[in-house]
This record gives sequence, structure tokens and C-alpha cells, in this order.
Amino acid sequence: MAVEVVYRSSRDLERLFMDKAEADRHDKMLELAELLAEVLQKAVPSLTEQQVEEAGIYMAKNRDVFAKAFKSQPDALSELLSAPVEVVAPVEVADVAEPAETVTPTKPAKAAKTPK
Repeated sequence: MAVEVVYRSSRDLERLFMDKAEADRHDKMLELAELLAEVLQKAVPSLTEQQVEEAGIYMAKNRDVFAKAFKSQPDALSELLSAPVEVVAPVEVADVAEPAETVTPTKPAKAAKTPK
């Protein structure tokens, strides 16, 4: 029987990752998307919750391009205009009041010494 180690984002409990770093990146992206959604909702109250969430996720996924554009390189946004349209599937963000329990791997038991 094979054992696989999988990682799950604390904000997206449905997705599993084979790499801890990838799970961490996804979690941070969702955290940024949530904050962006809050700011967008405050700035444009007429947007629906779904629109705000989709815009926040889109901006968080493309944060590098937006960062370039905000640093006096507005042409960087043409990269997004020429890219194929990606439909953002809504991600249910779990309300996490406290940090998720981290599982620390345990060391394997030492083998018994054989007498000489």
C-alpha cells in the first residue's frame, strides 16, 4: 500500500495539492482575493457579492501584471487583454477563526540494534 502526502489550503477545503509550497501559494492568493473583494465592495457598493468575489480572484491570480501596471508600466495590462478569457469559478472561502492545525511529520522509530 502506497502512502501519499497531500496538502489542503485552509481557505479552499475542496482542493488538494501534492506540494506544500503550491498549497501555500493558493492560500495566499485566496487571502489576497478576499481582501481585494472587500476593498472593491467598499469602493463600488452596487457590485454584487459574486462580481466582487470574481474580480478579487482575477486580480489576485494576475497580481504580478497588476503590480507592473501600478509601477508606471500600464502597458503590462495589454498582456491580460490579449490573453484568452478565463472564467473564474467561485471559490468558497472558509471562515477560519483560528489557524488550521498543522500536521508535523513524526520521525520513524529507530530499528532495534542487533546483537553482535
